[in-house]
Amino acid sequence: VLRRELQIALRSPGNVVNPLMFFVIAVTLFPFGGGAERAFLTSIAPGVVWVTALLAVMLSMDSLFRADFEDGSLEQLLLSPQPLYFQLLAKVFAHWLVSGLPLVIIAPLLGYMLAMPAAGYWPLVLGLLLGTPTLSLIGAIGMALTVGLSRSGLLLAVLVLPMSIPVLVFGAGIVENALNGGPVAGLLAVLGALLTLALTLSPFAIGAALRISVN
Repeated sequence: VLRRELQIALRSPGNVVNPLMFFVIAVTLFPFGGGAERAFLTSIAPGVVWVTALLAVMLSMDSLFRADFEDGSLEQLLLSPQPLYFQLLAKVFAHWLVSGLPLVIIAPLLGYMLAMPAAGYWPLVLGLLLGTPTLSLIGAIGMALTVGLSRSGLLLAVLVLPMSIPVLVFGAGIVENALNGGPVAGLLAVLGALLTLALTLSPFAIGAALRISVN
């Protein structure tokens, strides 16, 4: 399943490029709209990167189940004798590899553009490594519920964004603590706990939501 999903994603480069370009463009616009003072950019950098990463993940969600729903392979997935739990994890992991991991890789460069001190780079990357898979798993639940709707963008945002707030708060807090000389291990542990919880429970929620949408 993982190999198939990666092959399909690589055949459609837009699935990789679109969220990444949105991430870069949105972060780049903040200095123009809010001013280019170094102190101001440094203060908003963690929040800007995390909020934009969340929106980029949301933008990429439509490609997760839509094509499978339209060509009927989603029904085959639900009827497969293989454990649905692991198949859904593989699909979400493949989606994160092509849409979430590039955001993590390019995040330090965007932090540099926002005058983020070097002390915040590694906390930013580590936080995004733990946070973006959680956002993908949460987004997959919302996408599974709305995959049968022709225009699901607004509804998906209403369903997913409230559940994503804890990840956003703790992720930005890690970078702010690092920049202020505070401890970050506790906040990283919280993000790790949220990821573990999402890995454990979200495939069951995704499977139930897909059955509702398909039926």
